Formats: sequence, structure tokens, C-alpha cells
Amino acid sequence: MGQDVRSPRGPRCIALVGPFQSGKTTLLEAILARTDAITRAGSVDAGTSVGDSSAEARRHKMGVGLTAVTTHFMGDSYTFIDCPGSVEFAHDMRAALPAVDAAVVVCEADEKKLPQLQIILRELEDLGIPRFLFLNKIDRANKRVRETLATLQPASRIPLVLRQIPIWNGDLIEGFVDLALERAFVYREHKASEVMTLEGGNLDREKEARFSMLEKLADHDDALMEQLLEDIAPPRDAVFDDLARELREGLICPVLLGSAARENGVLRLMKALRHEAPGVTETARRLGATSSKDALAYVFKTVHLQHGGKLSFARVLAGRLEDGATVHASSGEAGRVSAVSALGVAQDNKRASAEAGETVALGKLDAVKSGDTVSNGKTEPQALVHIEPLPPVLSIAVAAADRKDDVKLGQALLRLNEEDPSLTMVHNPRTHDIVLWGQGEMHLRVALERLRDRFGVNVKSHPPAIGYQETIRKSMTQRGRHKKQSGGHGQFGDVVIEIKPMPRGGGFEFHEKVVGGAVPRNYIGAVEEGVVDGLARGPLGFPVIDVQVTLTDGSYHSVDSSDLAFRTAARVGVSEALPQCQPVLLEPIHIVEIVCPTEATAKINAILSGRRGQILGFDTREGWPGWDRVRAMMPEAEIGELIVELRSATAGAGSFTRQFDRMAEVTGRAADQIIAAHGVAA
Repeated sequence: MGQDVRSPRGPRCIALVGPFQSGKTTLLEAILARTDAITRAGSVDAGTSVGDSSAEARRHKMGVGLTAVTTHFMGDSYTFIDCPGSVEFAHDMRAALPAVDAAVVVCEADEKKLPQLQIILRELEDLGIPRFLFLNKIDRANKRVRETLATLQPASRIPLVLRQIPIWNGDLIEGFVDLALERAFVYREHKASEVMTLEGGNLDREKEARFSMLEKLADHDDALMEQLLEDIAPPRDAVFDDLARELREGLICPVLLGSAARENGVLRLMKALRHEAPGVTETARRLGATSSKDALAYVFKTVHLQHGGKLSFARVLAGRLEDGATVHASSGEAGRVSAVSALGVAQDNKRASAEAGETVALGKLDAVKSGDTVSNGKTEPQALVHIEPLPPVLSIAVAAADRKDDVKLGQALLRLNEEDPSLTMVHNPRTHDIVLWGQGEMHLRVALERLRDRFGVNVKSHPPAIGYQETIRKSMTQRGRHKKQSGGHGQFGDVVIEIKPMPRGGGFEFHEKVVGGAVPRNYIGAVEEGVVDGLARGPLGFPVIDVQVTLTDGSYHSVDSSDLAFRTAARVGVSEALPQCQPVLLEPIHIVEIVCPTEATAKINAILSGRRGQILGFDTREGWPGWDRVRAMMPEAEIGELIVELRSATAGAGSFTRQFDRMAEVTGRAADQIIAAHGVAA
């Protein structure tokens, strides 16, 4: 305890996180206005905010990427990282969190958003990041704060400790009482709150609420517990020290009140951050950074500017990083810093260097990626953080609208993946499509908008092809013959092949039982190639699998036979045989595992049944109170937009993973429709 706990701790980095549309960007505007970084707070709806300033964010009026901006309060520097609230853009938050000293979780009294809040708090808990909860939109509250706190508590593994209580005037909240400071304030819109006299019922409520706060603190402070038992008022400094210590040790989550839109509660929040949030030394220790004289920084975001090249957003964890320094990355790459820029509101923020604790943009580190740890030492540092992107849940096939932009599209997709590793590209070798995988419908839509607006590539898109295949049910022996005479050497190849079905998952086997040299051995390889050619597209229009083909006989010509002739003969034989082998359509079946809030499980079961899903069972999600895990088998064709329905049924909180299980037969009308649709597309 003592003064060290609450002394300024150097440049701080604070994350603003919370459920979608909880008011994070509005809170950032209020903070910037109150700290005089901007003359007045902007608005998300009006498109004038510092955060959510990209063209895509303005268009959709939502965060689609993080915003980092630095301001100053009472002589200290603070960089706030405003993280998107939508689960579709959560990777930016997940990559930035390791760099921050503390997080402000912005939420409101809305039970529907409780699962989203739980997801965010769980991320912070797993990373060991101290956190405040800012109960926003308090001016719209329609129930008591204690009731709201009881509603929110299940989302947190540690106690939510009320630091303030509201002062009611009828049904309106006109101010608050700071329980640690024991002082009452009346709100003034877009101005600092004013001190008011605490008396009557408000004084009684304050004493009761303060005692409740102290009881929770005393759970981890024996001296405070003794004082409470003996009815001794603890010293105010000791209470503040306990609040700071228990916050940093992850024992409590203090709850503050306010209205970001009215700039109420912002200064109290800033003072709590100043006195209680840890600094970069504690953050470096949490990440396992060893002490060294070399500069050490963590890169949490990569941005490609249209005219300014590549920027790497980084938090300096130790030492001094200078412009022009050569840095080594934990990935083994190296580069030279071409510029160091502060993340201020103003445009020109070039710096000669960055000190420990500062969050800056580093210019043109082309080989450095998001998630890298970089150092100006002589050797590459160890990686402090490894953030694995969440499994993708939705895909579209993309192609350049103009074929001459194919190369440009490839380069743009690589840059998009650098900026957002949760957006991935896969090349389908069978259809030659580029398949873009993402975290949801809006995630992919924004990716296409960025390709058009920032990289100048117009893209056409369509649903990706389903991995249908076909097999056979009946064996067949067939002769394949290729004979062509066109003057000079002709072409002659003659084979007899036996085609048999194999068990599901058997793949493809080729054998030869030729006797007496009917087909010379030097042509047998060409026969196998021809068989493979014939199986590439069966009579139903799809690749043929689970078959065994045996070369049993044939004939050759000493002059006209060739590899090409025998390859063609084998392909002809396979193509003529397959329609007589009772071909049947196969579709891929996946095991799907869904996680969802328990109250949505019945809806999820109905969604799965409506998509030809076979439910295998469900159980509680281990370590997640109020959540279930549902397992089912589903055709790949039905998984396509599953995430859209799933998010709709779970207020944006549900998700799923999938894994290929097997190929299964499709017959009757369903098969006819698939084959007909494929024929039209081809």
C-alpha cells in the first residue's frame, strides 16, 4: 500500500471494449472532448467521430476495425484503443488486448447483450487484464443499479464492485455518489459535474452501498475486515489503495456509471484510470518480457494506406525505439523503421523516438506482421503473444470483374489478410475459385468494399461450390479403343479395363493384370493417367471417387501406339463404362459443433432440423455458465449461411466450428435438383 500504488505510471494504453452498440466510440469522443484533444465530441450517426472513421464504418455506422488515439489528462499520456463490438470483427480486439494496461468494458442494462458481454469478459479474464466496467446510458436507466448489477454479475467470474451509485430525482438520474471518495456530484451536460451536499435518503443509501463495497474489498484484506468488524472507518487512502491493488490482481471489477453521449461520468473514469490502472512495467511483466536495455515492442495491428505505405501499430514495452532503427521480429524477419508517429488526432505526428509505454505507428516494416514482437537488439526476440484467429464461419467465391485485375486482386487479398488475419483465402483447385473465408456476412461485405474502395479492384462474388462427388454401385468391364489415321504415323491404343466400386472412403486404386505383353509396360503409366482423366468428371458432372480400376487386357501397334494414344483409350473406356455402373451422387457431411446461450438452444435445434441436420446431442459448455454445446451432422450444402441464422437466434453471440466427416449418398429429387443446378452453372 502507500503512495506508490496511485502515482502516475507513465504513458498508459487502455482498451475500450464492449458489446455491439454499447457506446464505446461515443465514450472515446467524450474522453477526447473532456481532455481537450478535440474541441467538441463528434457523432457516429453524423459521421463526425474520430473513431469509426473509415469509409466502411461511416457507411454502416458501426465499428469495423480498431481506432487508436492518444490524449493527455493531468499531465499523463493515454492511448485509447476503441475496439469493434461486433463478434465478426473481434480479431482486432483480441490482437490488441495483450498490449493494453487495462480495459474499460462499456455496457448497458440490456439482458439481451449479456452473452456478448460474457464473451468479452472471458477474453479479458483469460489474458489477466485489469478491467473497469462503465455502465453507460445511465440517463436511460429504467431499473435500480443493484438490479442491473445482479443481472450483469453472471457474465463475470470476479465480483462486480459498485464504485458509484446514482442520485435519483423522481424517475430521472441527476447525479452520482462516489463511494470511495464519499462525495456527491450533480451531472452537467457536456460539462464537469459539480459537487453537491449529500443528505437525507441519499446519505443513507451511500452508507449502505459503501459498506457493501468495503465488504467485497475486505475479502482480500484482513486489516480492512478487522476494521469493519470493529466498526472502525478505514482511512480513505487505504480504501483507494485496496481498489487499485485488487483491480490489478484481478480480484475485482470496479463498476462506474455515466452517459457517454452527455459526457457524464467521464472525468471520474479518467481519474480512476490515472490512479488505479497499472502501467507498462506491470504489462510487460504480465506478458513475460525479460528485462533488457534493448527496446521491445508488440505489433498489434497492420494498416496499408493508399499513399503512405504500410503502418504497424505497436506498444513499446521497454527501452526506446528510434526512427531509423533496425529491428528484428520474433518471426525471424528484420526491417528498418522509416518513421515513428504518435497516434494523435492531428495528422502530422512524426516523432524522433518512442519511449516505454507509448503506443505509436511504425512506418514501412514490410516484413513485420501483426502479432510480432520486435526489438532493436542484435538478435530476434521471443514472441510474447500468439493470437490464433477464430475459425471462419462463412465464405464466398470471388473473382476480379475484369480479368486484367487478377494479379491486382491477389495482391489486395494478401494485404487484407495482413490487416485482418481472421480473413483468409483458399484456392479451390477443382473450380479454380478463390474462396474468401470470414467471420460473418458483414465481415465479408466490408472486405469486398475495401477491395473496391481502397485497392481499386471491382470484384464479383458468388456462393462457393459445394464439394459434391459421385461414385458407382455396379462393376463393369469395358474396352476403350482409340484409333486415328491421318497420314504418316497414326494413333492406336486399345485397353480392356474392369471398374469396381470400393467401400466409402476407399479413394482410388489402379491395378494391372496384363499377361503376354498385350499392353507394353512402358504404356501402363499412360493408361493410369487416362483413367484418372476419365474419373475427373463422371456422368453426373462431378469427380468420381471410391473406385478400383484394373487394366486386364488390350493391344498395341508397333508403330502407331504412343503414351497419348493409350491415355486417350483409357479415358474413353472409363467415360463409356461409368454411365452403366449405376452412378450415384455423394455430398460432404460435416460434424458441426455449436456454442450458444442456453435460452437459445431450442431455437438452434429447430434451425439444425430445418437444414437436414442430425442432432448428435448437447451438453453444457464446460466453464461457461448459461451456455450449451450442440453437436450435429449436417450436409455441407446446408452449412452455407448457418451462421446468419445462428447469430440472429443468439443476439450475435453464437458460433460454430465444423469438421469434414464423410461423403454420403444423395438420391431422388434432391439429387436431381443438385445435378440440374450444376449442369446450368457449368
